Amino acid sequence: MEDETTNSLESLISSLTGHPAALLVLSGTMGNQVAIRTHLAGPPHSIVTDHRSHILEWEAGGVAALCGALVKGVIPKNGHHLTLEDVQKNAVLDDDVHSCPTKLISLENTLSGTIMPLAECQKIAKWARAQDPPVLLHLDGARLWEAVAAGAGTLKEYCAAFDSVSLCFSKGLGAPIGSMIVGTPAFIKRARHIRKSIGGGLRQAGVVTAPARVAVEETFLGGKLKQSHKNAKLIASMWQKMGGKLAEPTETNMVWLDLEAAETTKEEFIAMALKHGIKTMGGRLVVHYQIAEEGINRLEGLMREVLHMETGSEEGKIKGVEKHVVERMKVNVE
Repeated sequence: MEDETTNSLESLISSLTGHPAALLVLSGTMGNQVAIRTHLAGPPHSIVTDHRSHILEWEAGGVAALCGALVKGVIPKNGHHLTLEDVQKNAVLDDDVHSCPTKLISLENTLSGTIMPLAECQKIAKWARAQDPPVLLHLDGARLWEAVAAGAGTLKEYCAAFDSVSLCFSKGLGAPIGSMIVGTPAFIKRARHIRKSIGGGLRQAGVVTAPARVAVEETFLGGKLKQSHKNAKLIASMWQKMGGKLAEPTETNMVWLDLEAAETTKEEFIAMALKHGIKTMGGRLVVHYQIAEEGINRLEGLMREVLHMETGSEEGKIKGVEKHVVERMKVNVE
């Protein structure tokens, strides 16, 4: 609270999102866990979320350990994103002693790089707030910047649909560390206590928030994320033109190569990638605007090997890809 750099960044994020207060946390996981624990007063309570969500699959069981809450993972009927119909079907609103009442709906945007439409978030929010008592809404918006950059809605429009939002500085924005949660002043006051209880208090906060502010101003507000999306769609197009299939649609900065359809294991893909000078963790490629022509050329060679295509000469490369790379390099230079 005493670090001016941190206070300044919290004020900036509060202004950008339209929420009256903000709180620095050290990671996206910490942001989600602090926000959820702040909302939930005590058991019994349950959370409705997408079955693929980060809070369910990738946060070490934090909701169960820290909140004692039941997390109900829902499979979207449309195969893409949760709808109001999905939420209504799975929310528990009665006071039956045998059930675990739904106190919170936790959504994620983007999820696996795909965008949850603003209109659907608003429909869910309108329904949740009409309940008695209202059902709270949290957004894991670690990559919400990407949805906004893609033109799906403004930051304030998305954040207005939720009681709390966590935003990450260290992913597409490129800061070395840090996230932020936003909500009401009362929510942030309680969240500050929860953050302290799980070891998130930091005296030297300025060294975290100074680069985070640069990331927000230069990468997000500076419009650089759009180039990440162009690079991702270029890479997805390369893969598909060679006959490869995608496991998820490429809507922002993520490309999901369907390795199973290519008859390649994750381990085989990682080993082949290293031979081309590329370090990966599998078929999930998170694309950045700073990826250079050399990196894309190496990736093209890897794709050809995975899909059992002949490497060919320099002249034999996909002309559309080559043209796109040249145009992109010109944009970056200018």
